[in-house]
Amino acid sequence: MVEQRMIEVPAEAKGQRLDQFLAQFLTAQGEGVSRSRVQLLMEQGDVLVDGEREKASMKLRGGERIAITGEPHPAPLKATAEDIPLEVVYEDADLAVVNKPAGMMVHAGSGQNEDARSRGTLVNALLFRFNKLSTTGGELRPGIVHRLDKDTSGLIVVAKNDRAHAALGEMFSSRRIKKTYIALVEGSVEREKGTVNAGVGRDPVRRTRMTAKPLENARSAVSHYEVVRRLATRFGKFTLVEVRIETGRTHQIRVHMASIGHPVVGDTLYGSAGQLTDQVAAQAAQSKAGAPGDGSLSPGWKAARRKAEPERLRLGRNFLHAARLEFAHPATGKLLVLEAPLPEELERFLGHLVSGATGAPPGGQA
Repeated sequence: MVEQRMIEVPAEAKGQRLDQFLAQFLTAQGEGVSRSRVQLLMEQGDVLVDGEREKASMKLRGGERIAITGEPHPAPLKATAEDIPLEVVYEDADLAVVNKPAGMMVHAGSGQNEDARSRGTLVNALLFRFNKLSTTGGELRPGIVHRLDKDTSGLIVVAKNDRAHAALGEMFSSRRIKKTYIALVEGSVEREKGTVNAGVGRDPVRRTRMTAKPLENARSAVSHYEVVRRLATRFGKFTLVEVRIETGRTHQIRVHMASIGHPVVGDTLYGSAGQLTDQVAAQAAQSKAGAPGDGSLSPGWKAARRKAEPERLRLGRNFLHAARLEFAHPATGKLLVLEAPLPEELERFLGHLVSGATGAPPGGQA
């Protein structure tokens, strides 16, 4: 049972947010508790201010008595097996290759606890399906040799034993595993083929992002892209590209494509639009309503605009898919070439764009 802790808010904390104060206070006590952890304790009802539950955003007055009834540090997270559908593309005694859907985390974060946010991961599904996986990655990441972002779909290799894990890890490090992705990016990429050779590091300002700007902590990263198809549509111009990466840095393709002015469609973290608007219909509605050129909007224009609201598309994920893996089997040396087609939601989205292409026949290059 967790012992209740009492904290009296000093006068100098007046005006501070409750969650900010607690995170700073506990860290000063040598406990290193994050603000998100404090917020989670509050959501669970484990933080009381003068005997009452309060919001994390509560502004302190000074003199309040805060009771903490939960454990500031969660117990170490351990992956648990869950019966989750899993598409296995290849499997043998040493390894498996699965086709991960978008929206699924590969594994839970180390700062999470045993709640809903640590469920539904690929690791949990793997434990249920295969039971025995490599232990090299620890209890949180059994079998995981490399990763895909949550909103990226496609092929991922899983090691079933430590020997295979070590061999696969060395193959990834020495760049002997070929990884090819399909991405739809905004705009028309200038060259048919190109290489982005720019280190990737943590953005010092926005910590949830990576950046290709020169940084001391940047790690070398190389991406080769080739245009598959160009689309000039009523929603704008787009380019379908095939990207082969030599390295596997966090958000590498997303960062590299954004760095050359062509963010991956749906990737709002790196500058993509949250939704696409039918520009042709929007312009037609504006013209038909006789919108004044000086920028003022008449009541008639507003009414016509509401009546002829242009279509909008929202993908809800990144248009990035790990489509192909090529590597020699770590035990037999046999060449494995594995592929996963674009998932249905990406095919459907692409088809919608193609149907709205301008100046090109259906199925032809736009």
